[in-house]
Amino acid sequence: MNDKKTRRQFLKNTGRAAAATTLISAAAPHVHAAEDNTIRCVLIGCGGRGTGAAGQALSVENGPHVIGLADVFEKKVNNTYGSLTKNNKHGSRVDIPEENKFVGFDAYKQAMDLLKPGDVVILGTPPAFRWVQFKYAIEKGLNVFMEKPVTVDGPTSARMLELNKKALDKNLKVGVGLMCRHCPARQELFDRIQNGEIGDLTMLRAYRMAGPTGSAAAPPNDGELSELMYQIKHFHGFLWLSGGAVSDFLIHNIDESCWMKNDWPVKAIALGGRHYRGDYVDQNFDTYSIEYTFADGTKLMVDGRTMPGCKTEFASFAHGTKGLAVISSASHWPSRSRIYTGHNMDKGKIAWAYPQPEGENPYQVEWNDLVRAIREDTPYNEVERGVMASAVTSMGRMAAHTGQEITLEKFMSNPHEFAPGIEDLTLDSPSPLQANADGKYSVPMPGLVKKREYL
Repeated sequence: MNDKKTRRQFLKNTGRAAAATTLISAAAPHVHAAEDNTIRCVLIGCGGRGTGAAGQALSVENGPHVIGLADVFEKKVNNTYGSLTKNNKHGSRVDIPEENKFVGFDAYKQAMDLLKPGDVVILGTPPAFRWVQFKYAIEKGLNVFMEKPVTVDGPTSARMLELNKKALDKNLKVGVGLMCRHCPARQELFDRIQNGEIGDLTMLRAYRMAGPTGSAAAPPNDGELSELMYQIKHFHGFLWLSGGAVSDFLIHNIDESCWMKNDWPVKAIALGGRHYRGDYVDQNFDTYSIEYTFADGTKLMVDGRTMPGCKTEFASFAHGTKGLAVISSASHWPSRSRIYTGHNMDKGKIAWAYPQPEGENPYQVEWNDLVRAIREDTPYNEVERGVMASAVTSMGRMAAHTGQEITLEKFMSNPHEFAPGIEDLTLDSPSPLQANADGKYSVPMPGLVKKREYL
């Protein structure tokens, strides 16, 4: 079988598996929670999303006890500790003595060393560190919840898929923070689309257009932090750390759209630009417009923008020969998924709408599902889907940054690894990305630098 046919089959197979949350070998050995029936948990990466994930873990009935924290910033560790301990709902399930708070680039190992096989680690650090920490979690026999995206470039995407084979062999339960897949409203919409209720799917559209978001617009380093620590603090602004605004902010809309299509796109063209940058020194564009193409020729159009004063839109749509499906309406939840006859959102032409209110937030549901899989020892591994969603998103980003048509095959085989040697970083290490004499960083130059996203 030739490489192209193999790739097409791989894409089709992963697309069909996208609606499911489990991919695992039935013959894998069992890994249970600790024998006393207590699931212990540590958090690696004490930012907002990591802290949120720990809170959701604690909110699961009969869920984990959080016993350790790790980050490269001591302030973040202390802030997360305060946030978790002041929440009365968590009660005695937060047990983090001072000696279980770890700071530094090896802190992830120290925290995971507190756990036994079958316990859970939350990986909430920037995705650059995902494969390094996932590798150690597998060695320790730990179940994992990892935030999205899970990769930012071709080499790490291939590496994560290879590492996951070992996780599957050990029957480890692994959740990935693409929580939209756990939304009951979207799940019902997926079934309705697959059953032909909007006819043949002809086009998808997705938007995340807002003002400045996260740390995507990074100001100059004032010298209080080393270059490495400054970039980690503003991780949304640097491609090696997060994949930038595209990977971190657009991935949910791209993923939910590909889910409804039940496939992954095979290529992308895109454009974007830097407009009102002022003194900001990050690597992001202000606008991105991506056209994805699936194997059957269907298009997914994605628009992203982080500029103040402009029209905002945060939604995804699927068009078919019989009508329009609203995948999500505004932000991630509630989705308010619905179907219209025709392509105008006319209230009089609603053919189906998921009942409101929608119930539990999918950020919580994904944790309920993961803990249930651990307790009941059922197959549960979302890594392949997480890698594919991350790679497809990065493919679109690369198309914008280079000005070239990028195929998924070309992206996956591109040798440009953004942060080689990241596993050896220390607090005193130089950053994988260096500023020039003016304190500015290399930015994408479409049409001039064509084979990689930045020099």
